[in-house]
Amino acid sequence: MKTSSINITGAARAAIGVPWGKFFLALLGLALLFTSYRIYSEASAFTYGLDYFSHEFDVYWMRLLYGQLILILALGTGTLVYLWNTRVRDFSTIGPREEVRRLFLLMGMILLFAIMFYVTGSIYTEADAAWHQVTIRDTDFTPTHIGLFYFCVPLLVFWGFITFAYAHTRIPFFGNRISLPFAIIIAGAFMIMPNVGFNEWGHTFFYAEELFSAPIHYGFVLLGWSTFVAGGLLVQILSRVADLTKQLVSPQAAIQTAH
Repeated sequence: MKTSSINITGAARAAIGVPWGKFFLALLGLALLFTSYRIYSEASAFTYGLDYFSHEFDVYWMRLLYGQLILILALGTGTLVYLWNTRVRDFSTIGPREEVRRLFLLMGMILLFAIMFYVTGSIYTEADAAWHQVTIRDTDFTPTHIGLFYFCVPLLVFWGFITFAYAHTRIPFFGNRISLPFAIIIAGAFMIMPNVGFNEWGHTFFYAEELFSAPIHYGFVLLGWSTFVAGGLLVQILSRVADLTKQLVSPQAAIQTAH
């Protein structure tokens, strides 16, 4: 009986699986997307992006701006509607093994969010700062702004919303409550968008300097600090995984799995 229980429990653990394949496929897609955008910017920013009022700017940049915003808004909203309409209404039907699988998937989604946050706050922000150091600020719509503020940030925000919605509509641990660390992280990413509006308004009317240490940039620093609570979210998830693992390795769980 003991040997049978151990074998069944081992099969249960093996059946959970970690979605590494899906994670690396999504990571490859993101890498191709951000790299392709960066190559386009390198090829077109100084050729067609120096004069907002030119016809070439409208063709190469404003059409890109409208297209990417419509696409991100449509896909993001559609995914959120789908997650809500297909949400789990009775979390008691989700067993420990399935919950662990979904928690692994959630951790993969959070890791993708973190990578997107880094690319947005480092590579694309660095490019935007460099642009302002070598060209004259004229309008809110510059090539680097269209890439950073109207592509990276909306994409990051919607992925954060999708990750948050998945956790609270699919996973019992999050289904009947709101995780405060999770909410802070997503709110911090979302608040970048109105802070962008304030930043551009300030640069247009009363603060032309583009120093990183300028007071008008303090909001971005504060919102970036929201990621510090990721440690609390990780503790919540791993604690739940540990509890579920104890249930899976118990003899009673093995017998239930056999039936």
